[in-house]
Amino acid sequence: MNKTESIDRSASTKEKKRFWPTGWWNLLDNYKVGIIPLPFFIIAGVLIFSEVFYAGKLPSDIVVMVVTCAFFGFLCGEFGKRLPIIGKMGAAAICATFIPSALVYYGVLPTPIIEATTKFYKDTHILYLYICCIIVGSIMSMDRRTLIQGFLRIFVPMLCGEIVGMLVGVGMGVLLGLSPFETFFFLVLPIMAGGVGEGAIPLSIGYASILGMEQGDALGRVLPIVMLGGLTGIICAGILNRLGKIYPHLTGNGKLMPSDGTEDKVSSNTKTEITTDVTVFASGVLLAAMLYMVGMLGHKWIGLPAPVGMLFAAVFVKLTHCVSPKILGGSQVVYKFFQTSVTYPILFAVGVAITPWERIVEAFTIVNIIVIACTVVSLVVTGFFVAKKLGMYPIDAAVISCCQSGQGGTGDVAILTAAERMELMPFAQIATRIGGAINVSVSLLILGNFLV
Repeated sequence: MNKTESIDRSASTKEKKRFWPTGWWNLLDNYKVGIIPLPFFIIAGVLIFSEVFYAGKLPSDIVVMVVTCAFFGFLCGEFGKRLPIIGKMGAAAICATFIPSALVYYGVLPTPIIEATTKFYKDTHILYLYICCIIVGSIMSMDRRTLIQGFLRIFVPMLCGEIVGMLVGVGMGVLLGLSPFETFFFLVLPIMAGGVGEGAIPLSIGYASILGMEQGDALGRVLPIVMLGGLTGIICAGILNRLGKIYPHLTGNGKLMPSDGTEDKVSSNTKTEITTDVTVFASGVLLAAMLYMVGMLGHKWIGLPAPVGMLFAAVFVKLTHCVSPKILGGSQVVYKFFQTSVTYPILFAVGVAITPWERIVEAFTIVNIIVIACTVVSLVVTGFFVAKKLGMYPIDAAVISCCQSGQGGTGDVAILTAAERMELMPFAQIATRIGGAINVSVSLLILGNFLV
């Protein structure tokens, strides 16, 4: 080694030891809260609370809310991930949703943050953008055989799980001293009703009309059960995810069925087309948004929920090769972006805006917890074993069964986040929207014509 080389190496070593800019770059690249570099995270917190305490309010525009929801969402998610034992069983999704709800209820979160987040969430309907990008991206990444057979087969474990779950739930309620009527209509059915907007509210309207109750009273009884059922589904999904890591042969890690090596040529080509081209990314977002508009028109024409109409439209686009492999790849990039960067901020907004902590606390009675846990666990276990018999990956199918007890679209996001299988969103929407609508419609029909 000559003297020049020695001097160069010494200078390089000194450069690495200097804080600016090398040390600063090291902080940015290697220390993160969620996806946010630690220095940016600290600066974001300072900016948010400076705005709150010095200006006395927080704007609800998208620029400020991106920072706010990212800061609190990833903070709560990171806290959940680092909890011992349960951190590996879906605690991140639970914490990102329910910690903000508790902070609102106990007055810990400043009022300007609550008001701005609630206004932003309800005015923008940001959840629908998230769900449509996740659904379209996951459908576009599936090969055609899996898409067709998966949608046909998933109904069997779903139906079997619901039947067993209802029987077990009602049976447990009777053993604990409840009447079969009360157990089914006020505990078991709300769990499988498809969430709040598509489940709890239609149920409360039906109960008010048929049973002569006030709708507010009916909703007050149903809503806590929906939320507690969703929480149980998140926990089950986290356990399934852990089980999949221990027994990898039981899971496709987001795929419902094993591949036979005959994946269609277009799907194979699509994987090679994924790039960082921003125009392709933009095309993927536009495709998702247009398909959601198709779903909206379907809702106006035939009453089909918009996410389900969009799902069918996306399947049609995929099966008929209506878009090029490059745009399909753009949809997958969009999916990955929303999955990694938007999930926890969305869950934070959901927790603040539409998750009343007091309702959840009301549902925490021993009898309710036992009945709900037995219902959801039997639903999930049945889906697991029926799917295994049908040649599907049992863990992934059981995750879809968890979504049958979820809190609508927001519950699907939380459950699939806990399971680390966001690719299953199309099937989760089928389980939640269609399954829930069928359960509510049939049950109210029976209640009105045969039981009252």
